[in-house]
Amino acid sequence: MNKRVPGFSLLELIIVVVIVALLAVTALPRLLGTIDDAREASIQGVASGFLSAVMAARTQWEAQARPSVISGGEKYNLVDYDGVEFWLTRSKTSAGSSTGFSDGYPLALRQSVYSETITDQTCVDLMENLLHSSPKVGTAAEVSSDASLQYSAIADNANASCTYIQQEKSSAHQFVYNIKTGRVAVTFN
Repeated sequence: MNKRVPGFSLLELIIVVVIVALLAVTALPRLLGTIDDAREASIQGVASGFLSAVMAARTQWEAQARPSVISGGEKYNLVDYDGVEFWLTRSKTSAGSSTGFSDGYPLALRQSVYSETITDQTCVDLMENLLHSSPKVGTAAEVSSDASLQYSAIADNANASCTYIQQEKSSAHQFVYNIKTGRVAVTFN
């Protein structure tokens, strides 16, 4: 008697493995593309939220009739945005000299002394306090030792800008806040 054992033959198993491998090879690039698209959408969302907050702070300053303080004979713009006081940019000194900035964009948290010097910590403070639900952000030094940080903040004092770099595995997507003009630009890498 010739009993046939139920199951698959070796040939049938090889055919199934080949078909599954072909499906995986065609689906993998799509999956990876979807992950890249998600990273791009994520940084676009954060950058858009950041720009909206910058514009909301400026609009609030305008609506409050451009509040300012005078210290040492100089006039400095400021606004209380959602309970946090920000120094804002100013276009002219009290003597009428151009500062190179447009009026009314968030420059830094209000400290005891106004300063147009931009530091990495200034950039971190801006993101954490302008956005209501800020992603975790830190300086480049902090990011190297804390894997939970989602963005690194790098100041460019010479160009008065803050660059925020997404810290997702292979992503180097970034957006730049130009403090002089209030513009936000996204770059995909």
